[in-house]
This record gives sequence, C-alpha cells and structure tokens, in this order.
Amino acid sequence: MAIVACSLSAYAQKNIQSLELGSEIPMSAVSMSSPQGKNVSLDQAKTKKGLVVMFSCNTCPYVIKSQKRTTEVIAYAASKGIGMVIVNSNEAYRDEDDAPDAMKAYSTKQGYKVPYLIDKQSVLADAFGATRTPEVFLFDGNGKLVYKGAMEDNPSNPSESKQLFLKMAIDNMLAGKPIDPNSTKSIGCSIKRVM
Repeated sequence: MAIVACSLSAYAQKNIQSLELGSEIPMSAVSMSSPQGKNVSLDQAKTKKGLVVMFSCNTCPYVIKSQKRTTEVIAYAASKGIGMVIVNSNEAYRDEDDAPDAMKAYSTKQGYKVPYLIDKQSVLADAFGATRTPEVFLFDGNGKLVYKGAMEDNPSNPSESKQLFLKMAIDNMLAGKPIDPNSTKSIGCSIKRVM
C-alpha cells in the first residue's frame, strides 16, 4: 500500500482538537528516538519547573524564519531550569527532508542543546492536537498545560515581533501570575501526516 502525504485541508485542521489548557502531558512516559540515537520521554525531559514541547521540522519557511527565536527559547528555558524538547512529526517526509540523517544535520547546524525527537506516525502530534510548525506547548512543574500556540506575535517576520508570547508565559508561570494570553494561534506549515 502506498503512503500518501496528507497536507490537511482547513476543514480537517479545524477537526483536530488541540489539547485543553490544564491538561496533563500526553504520552509522557513514551520514549521517542533522536537522530543521535538517544531515547527520551517527555517525563525525562521535564524538570520540577516545567517543560516546553515545540513541534517543528527542518524545512518549513516559518521554522527557518523563527530559527533565531527557537535558539533564544532553548537558552531561555535552560536559564530558568525548564526542560525542553523539539519534536518532528512530519512522518510523510520521513524518507526525505525530515529523515533522521537530515534531522541530525539540521539540529547540529542550529546548535540544538535539547533533544530533537522523531514522532513516528505523528502520534504525539495527534495526542497534542498539534497542526503547525512551529507550535509550542508549555507545561508547569506539575505537568499541567498553561500555554499553547505561537512563540511570538509576528512569526512571518520575527524581527518585528512586539510580544514574545512563550517568554511572557514562562515568566508569569514561574512568578505565579496569570498567563495572558494563555492560548494563541500557531501560524506556520501544516504537520505532514500520512494517511
């Protein structure tokens, strides 16, 4: 049977239910492999202060435009004692631009200091209701979802962003303050699932 790439229509995207705020980390004990050969679960990546899960890939123009911001987020989360993983769910491109060797080369070039994980069959993206790259989910120290969506308010041109949503959410979470906004629209390329 042939594998067909699925670039979800707007209708199909609407029918994917995003994880509700307050939800626990889905599939937290399931190990995923990285191109470097390490297996990591979200439980292992999470710290007592929290976890950032970013859905990303190698080739989406929005990911590439946001790469400097991604590097900043990696460093910022680490400086605050928060765990982080980057997840590649583009299963339809697994033999092409999002193959493990391509992921390894990309993560090395970008200097990722967090695991870049392979989401086989996009099961984690399905559990999160993730539809875009990049798309982020922030969990607190108790493993509860407190923010989801975009890293910033201008992903088309990150240098012109006025609000760094994820950074503000991290700061407010750690300070015990309300997170506002706690949900934003993620803008980027669709996750390439298979069907």
